[in-house]
Amino acid sequence: MRKIAIIGGGQAGMPVAFGLLDKGYDVSLYTNRTPEQIRAGRVMSSQCMFANALDVERRLGINLWEHECPPVEGIGFALPNPEQPDTKAIDWSGRLDRIAQATDQRIKMPIWLEEFARRGGSVIFEDVGVAELERISQEHELTILAAGKGEVVRLFERDATRSPYASPQRALALTYVHGLEPTPNYSRVSFNFIPGVGEYFVFPSLTLSGPCDIMVFEGVPNGPLDRFRDAQSPQDHFERSISFLEEFLPWEADRARHCELTDNQGYLAGSFAPTVRKPVLTLPSGNKVLGMGDAVVVNDPITGQGSNNAAKCAQVYLDQILARGAQRFDQAWMEATFEKYWDYASQVVSWTNSMLAAPTPQALALLTGAAQHPKLAHFLANAFDDPTVLYPAWDNVAEAEKLIQSTTKVFATA
Repeated sequence: MRKIAIIGGGQAGMPVAFGLLDKGYDVSLYTNRTPEQIRAGRVMSSQCMFANALDVERRLGINLWEHECPPVEGIGFALPNPEQPDTKAIDWSGRLDRIAQATDQRIKMPIWLEEFARRGGSVIFEDVGVAELERISQEHELTILAAGKGEVVRLFERDATRSPYASPQRALALTYVHGLEPTPNYSRVSFNFIPGVGEYFVFPSLTLSGPCDIMVFEGVPNGPLDRFRDAQSPQDHFERSISFLEEFLPWEADRARHCELTDNQGYLAGSFAPTVRKPVLTLPSGNKVLGMGDAVVVNDPITGQGSNNAAKCAQVYLDQILARGAQRFDQAWMEATFEKYWDYASQVVSWTNSMLAAPTPQALALLTGAAQHPKLAHFLANAFDDPTVLYPAWDNVAEAEKLIQSTTKVFATA
């Protein structure tokens, strides 16, 4: 029985742990927070998982709240009119072929930890630094670090060739609310882009107190949306959220007239630089640790791909471990495993990073064209489930025009 250690009880590492346990591996999971601490703590993310990522959980039998979680049925996009800010210059939405869902990780991760232990996995609650990594890697055939935060993550070398940004590109904030008015016709992720100011998107979710919505604020640093750093209380954070909508997005403020914070831990603010790190850490002893998930590829949330990337990374790593059989998990295998994931993630990273900069001509053509062409809107909405379909159109004007023309023709003959 092969012994595997996974450090980090989150969206990337835990599906691997469940999958290996199911195949008879001896799996130890290390995390620094108990289920009770997670449930009582601050919200951790703005996760909205699309169908392909949710399928990873379904295959492992860990989609334990699927019937409770409200559906996300589409994607919407709006751009305020600079000459009349209370109106929209661009406004479109498209249905997803299969629904997305968002579950508060304060629900998800405690249940997963408890279920993993119930199925026979070993859960160890401790902080893991270099000394602990040395011990753990000595005791296991493969050690995977899937924790996205903490000092230990910084031990992985930043890959400058794959990381165009050295500093945070957005000041980030989350606000979990009850009482938001639903969007007409079908539920959706409502994206609002305000050039020079930042982005706001909001979508249905499930939290500890039931169905809710998650407001996500992405402010250009030092701009008018960079307003959450010094919030003095949960209510202060909430009021700053609403005041921004009233000032810049009146149609979203109308939806939020009867909102309230879900709970006193239902908010978050911070920032980080989008970063890709080299996947193999060599410890002082020479032992190797394989990074995964946010430990090695962390994206800005602007495209909502973080939890989706984590699940898809989990599937790649799980498949690679199982295919390895009895062979050693050496550095060459570790690097090849990451590169297999990078074959997918590279385009997600490229797309996400591009959304943090001024729109290219081809991106503008696609985003504006969707308002006139419902089939294009449908295509772009479903690209959130698999962003690789955006290429080559997303970085090539001629290819973007071909895509627009093809969707127009399909719509015209449908």
